[in-house]
Amino acid sequence: MYKSREANKVKKGLLIVVAFALALVIDAQDLPVYSQYIFNKYLINPAVAGSDGYTSINLTTRQQWAGYQGAPQTYSLSFQGRVLKQKYIIRENLFNNRIFKPHTEGKVGLGGTIYSDINGLVRRTGFSTSYAYHIWLHGGTQLSFGLAFTGYHYKIDQRQIQFEDPDEPWMNSDFRKGIFVPDFNFGVYLLNRKFAVGFSAQELMEGFIRSGSQAYKDLKLQRSYYLFGNYDFEPDNKTLIQPSLLVKMSEQMRPQADIGVTYSYDNRIWVGATFRTGSAIIANVGVRRDRLFFGYSFDFTLNAIQLSTYGSHEFIMAVRFGDTPRKYRWLDRY
Repeated sequence: MYKSREANKVKKGLLIVVAFALALVIDAQDLPVYSQYIFNKYLINPAVAGSDGYTSINLTTRQQWAGYQGAPQTYSLSFQGRVLKQKYIIRENLFNNRIFKPHTEGKVGLGGTIYSDINGLVRRTGFSTSYAYHIWLHGGTQLSFGLAFTGYHYKIDQRQIQFEDPDEPWMNSDFRKGIFVPDFNFGVYLLNRKFAVGFSAQELMEGFIRSGSQAYKDLKLQRSYYLFGNYDFEPDNKTLIQPSLLVKMSEQMRPQADIGVTYSYDNRIWVGATFRTGSAIIANVGVRRDRLFFGYSFDFTLNAIQLSTYGSHEFIMAVRFGDTPRKYRWLDRY
């Protein structure tokens, strides 16, 4: 009897260690997944901030693998906009002479995000603030560079583990405290009336700097990379067909691609479908009314976990401020 109890304790301890190890190795590399990134590319690329000339506030909620215990959940609130052109400001030089200088040429974009990402035992709560600089190239093409400072609190939530023994050492371990990880993201974005292409790298420092519990000393973060593009076909003045591609990869993860197409009518109604390689088929729909936008997507998972879930659900609510809702007329504002 005594040996059996000891064996059970050892087995339970090994299972906990394995669970924690998987959380540290897998979840440390896996950033939040977004099925409607095409409507808010700023979430994956800081160079997008202010690129379209509008000021946008976007709320995104995602429940992945609904009905499956411990499934990922993501909540994010982001804003991004452009510092608009102002003609002149008055400054005084060393000789107390007043001079007029241009204040800005409308080339600067600013943005920020706060988010919470729950993935099994792992909790990641953080923020980012970004600066983007936009340069006009020949033919109305815009090249943008963006840099974001990020920080998040990373912890393992042991409250989800049920113990029979109230004196179980794992209940009082140092994993509860978590760590704070500062880092940087970088992005490049090329935008034209007909197409857009972007590349970004996230967690550039790979968690090299961190503060908090020493229990996370073996935590290893990996850089993640995003490459996306889309092209616009306009059969008439009210119809838009937009094929798109997103490739996500990390230094220890095989590339995963989202291949999709979106149909838009009168810039008010959107419907689309996406194939995520080896993972899911996604359907999405969106509606715009004045300055408000609402979007919903449903992911049908292609692997065995679909038997235990009701799919993945993602909701978007956004508000956009600007002079006109007509696409790309903001070019005349600078």
